[in-house]
Order: sequence, then structure tokens, then C-alpha cells
Amino acid sequence: MKSVLLLSGGMDSTAIAWWKRPDYALTIDYGQLAAEAEISASRSICQYLNIPHHVLRVNCRNIGSGDMAGTPVSEHAPATDWWPYRNQLLITLAGMKMLSLNVSKIIIGTVQTDNGHTDGSLDFIKTIDQLMFLQEGSLTVEAPAINLSTSELIQISQIPADLLAWAHSCHKSDVTCGNCRGCNKYFEIFEQVGYDLDKLR
Repeated sequence: MKSVLLLSGGMDSTAIAWWKRPDYALTIDYGQLAAEAEISASRSICQYLNIPHHVLRVNCRNIGSGDMAGTPVSEHAPATDWWPYRNQLLITLAGMKMLSLNVSKIIIGTVQTDNGHTDGSLDFIKTIDQLMFLQEGSLTVEAPAINLSTSELIQISQIPADLLAWAHSCHKSDVTCGNCRGCNKYFEIFEQVGYDLDKLR
């Protein structure tokens, strides 16, 4: 069973890449402002882990919302970094791209704290798994860290601090802005797990 990890280059998917060692990794530029930094971080991580890395570019920025698209936040958004139906979009695109490589499992980096978004909930994962399996190719969707916090995931995966530091978590820019939810999480997690970020710079 070949697997592909949706690798954003963020902390969660980077820790899962180290933990699960998928057959492939896929980074999707869907129009998010930090796409180039995410691709660069993901490429470096995959080179280090010897995982074949694919990049798919499908510009959907004009239908995005909030911090990641650089547009006003939708009235439906539970948070400023919400992008309408993003996980559904990315999982579908991953299936379309990777099916020709005989991939049968899509791994995503959803963690317990993502359940503030509907597409980060266990119900969503179960539903999208059933939907993808129902269609040609019978792909499955797995979120191995959905019951873990990011700090728990890092501890279980035992990812080295210097590799985790390569992650790009900023939602607004290719250069870390330091004031978005992604940047705040990055610094908070390093503090929680006891990694000294200053020594890694």
C-alpha cells in the first residue's frame, strides 16, 4: 500500500513525515500567500528523509479567505486562517495527482486542536475517507495525529529539534511575520516541548 503525505512544511506535517515515512510527499500551491516558503521547507525535509517530493500548483486564491489568501475574512470563518473547504480541496487534488503513481492512502497532518475547523474534525476525516474510497481508485484518507496535540505528536514522533525548526508555519508570508496564528503556534510549541529555538538559529 503506497502512501502520500500532504506536506505543507508546517510543524504537524513535518513531524508526521518523520514519524510515518510515507512513500511520497505532495505540497500543493493552491494560492496561499506562503506557498513558496512551504514548498521550500517541504523540499528540504523530503531531501533529508529521502522521500520523493511532488509539487502541484492550482491557483485558487480568488476563492480563498482570510490570512492565507490576503483577503477579508469570510463571515462563515471560525478563525482568521480559515479557507473555505480547504482540506476537502487538498485531499481531492492529492488523489487526482497521485492516483497515477498507484498511491492508495492519503495521509494528512490534522491534529486534535484543528477540530475548531469542521474539516479538522474526526467526523470530517471519516466522511472524506468514505467519499474517496467510494470513487475510482478506492483511496483512503488517514489522519494519524488527529487525537494528539502538536506537542504530543512531536514527542511521539521523536522528530529532532533541528529538523522541526525547518518548518514554515507563517500564514501570511514567505518570511515569518511573527504575528499570525501559525507563527504564534510555532513559537508556543517549541516552548511547550522544551526545545531551545535560539540555539537552532
